[in-house]
Amino acid sequence: MKPTLLILAAGMGSRYGGLKQMDELGPHGESVIDYSVFDAIRAGFGKVVFVIRPSFAEAFKERFESRLKGKIDTGYVYQELDNIPEGFKVPEGREKPWGTGHAMLMAKDVINEPFAIINADDFYGKEAYQSAVNFINNHPAENEYAMIGYALKNTLSEHGTVSRGVCKTDINNYLKEVTERTKIGWEDGKIYFYEGNQKTELTGNEPVSMNFWIFKPSFFDELEKGFINFLKEKGEEKKSEYYFNVCADELIKSGKATTLVINTDAKWFGVTYKEDKPIVRENLKKLIEKGDYPEKLW
Repeated sequence: MKPTLLILAAGMGSRYGGLKQMDELGPHGESVIDYSVFDAIRAGFGKVVFVIRPSFAEAFKERFESRLKGKIDTGYVYQELDNIPEGFKVPEGREKPWGTGHAMLMAKDVINEPFAIINADDFYGKEAYQSAVNFINNHPAENEYAMIGYALKNTLSEHGTVSRGVCKTDINNYLKEVTERTKIGWEDGKIYFYEGNQKTELTGNEPVSMNFWIFKPSFFDELEKGFINFLKEKGEEKKSEYYFNVCADELIKSGKATTLVINTDAKWFGVTYKEDKPIVRENLKKLIEKGDYPEKLW
């Protein structure tokens, strides 16, 4: 059975000022999603499932269905605030989505095979998808997960500091913990993370999580249990979010699951701000010139 690619594409692009999921960045109007799906197809994925919102569903489907028809199976699920377990209600005034864990749960009934999960607006490189398929083929156990680890230096922005989940692994590259560093950036050719008045130098080779994970379908059951506990504890808050990696971290620390960190030298790049667009366009152009992608994807 071929694996599925789950793409989190329900974001509203508040910092970006529009729906970056569909922004045209390639030479023939391709978005970052187009490159992700192209990479997934050639790596051996059999299906792609998009988590989107009803408000832009029609435009989204119109954009991607014609491009992907006959190339890969597609599915769509919707992240809505009120799609939560029975017995809970959305607190008055809440507008913020429930987070990546909730978004992922929307796909529980449509994914029954091993799958990889990614962000819609992040470019991960073709090696990541091939590594994911290789892992799935060689690690069939339901409690064996994986994460693509990017070298910190290959994920930084030229526009200031970024937040990154810095990974700590054991001798066999299995994940022990992820430490969220909220301010990491370049200064005088070196990389530092800043905490209060202190700054600590990093090598740049530390593996970081960019939300490319590989799971087995039973993870959805654990995610659902975790979401119910989250709603009991924080469901009344207006801005609290439930993240799927927190659930994975709890399973690792309790010994119920393992996560192999698959390191890659690939350069990650993403579209967070409008200012990122020219950089992404330039990076894509270089990859096309290098022969990694055809000039016209579809």
